[in-house]
Amino acid sequence: MTGSSLPCVRRVLRAALSAFFPIVLVGATAQNGQAQANPQAGPYERSYRQSKSAVETALKELQPSMSGKLPVLEGFALPGNRPLNRYQRAYYQSAVQVSSTASGGSVVRVTTKVTAWYADSTPSRSEYQLLTSNGRLESDLLDQLTDLLASSSGAANSGGNSTESLPVMAPSASAKRPAIAEKGVTDQGGSEAIISAPMPQLPEIGHTFSSSLKQGLSSQQQAETKDSQNKAADQAGLLAEAASLEEVLKNQAHPKNLVAIKKTGTPVVASPSLNAQTLFLATAHDEFEMLDFNADWVHVRISGLSRGWIWRTSLEMPEGISDVPPNNPSATRVVADLFLVKREEVAPFPGDWEPLRGKNVKIVSVQKVQEDEKNSGAPAKLEYAKSLLDKNYAELAAKSQELAGVVLIFDSVDGGMIAITLPTVQQWKAGKLTDAALWHRCYFDPPETFNVSTPGGGH
Repeated sequence: MTGSSLPCVRRVLRAALSAFFPIVLVGATAQNGQAQANPQAGPYERSYRQSKSAVETALKELQPSMSGKLPVLEGFALPGNRPLNRYQRAYYQSAVQVSSTASGGSVVRVTTKVTAWYADSTPSRSEYQLLTSNGRLESDLLDQLTDLLASSSGAANSGGNSTESLPVMAPSASAKRPAIAEKGVTDQGGSEAIISAPMPQLPEIGHTFSSSLKQGLSSQQQAETKDSQNKAADQAGLLAEAASLEEVLKNQAHPKNLVAIKKTGTPVVASPSLNAQTLFLATAHDEFEMLDFNADWVHVRISGLSRGWIWRTSLEMPEGISDVPPNNPSATRVVADLFLVKREEVAPFPGDWEPLRGKNVKIVSVQKVQEDEKNSGAPAKLEYAKSLLDKNYAELAAKSQELAGVVLIFDSVDGGMIAITLPTVQQWKAGKLTDAALWHRCYFDPPETFNVSTPGGGH
């Protein structure tokens, strides 16, 4: 090679290398990006050597573990911009996808949705939220699937070796028996002797094998019979114990001081007041021990030393006690005869309540028919307010774009103001809120005017 051709070769090599290295760098970058595209996929995916059909069969047994209620959210969901301890009625639902692999195994992918009711300090902002699972529920389900498949494989292997315990049969006597043919042999005297082949004792040999086999089968039958008897005895014992427990439960007296929630969403509050702090929202058919009650409120035990109050008409009272007191003044006289509407107008909200601050509302001024009416207290005012909300709902719904709520002003010496947002009225009319829940979402001014009752024995 001449000296003039060397620079050309070097230029060609440099060009090839400069074109190669960018390709390698781009390929490595693409691989890294692909590996980091889904950082959370690893904990929720697992490979198994079992086939797709075997895994799907096992997952059918785990179906009850794929959804249910969560006692708390801490440890199951990732914290977001809202505190987890403000959520209630948490629920999870897992979805499983099974796919086959080239080797005959399978890959299982689990995704879980967690939902819960967020109880905001402002009731109108309370709503159901979709939360992000932290992977614990998915990992638990995959661990259960792993254990179930392992136990199934172990049972299959042990069942395949069951034939090794059977006795091994010796060759048949007829197979060892020589041909019964005569053969000529020359003795020392030169004469030919006839020798017959020996005949084995077939009856004796056959009897020996038969006895051995019978003995083995007899032992096995005895063991199986003993196991069946033990299982029958255990089953009889369990049935007797269940019958005994059922008899105890039947004879056990049901507590007579339990109250039950009528409708889901009923508030349990800290004190017997419509303005009291809501502790939590009870679910339909929840039962509480009744400690005391009066005309409007029931004092209940929540758990341990925890206590709360529930609006009486929201409960199924024990036998012999009416849900609505028979001596309720508002029940003895129709509230329409106690009040009348004096004036109606649309104006900005005349108060500082956050949900209606600066917004247009319908203001209804109400006055007593007789100022000295004794039965026109807080219960009668609330009943009259409900009748006005029911009567004016169609008009309020038609003007939902321009009205944010309704305000009732009782123009009297012991009067007061009730303010309600329009969404709250809509939920109440749709049956999603009880009367007690409706009042707990209202604004009262002054609050003490509408404290329906004070604690005290009502027995």
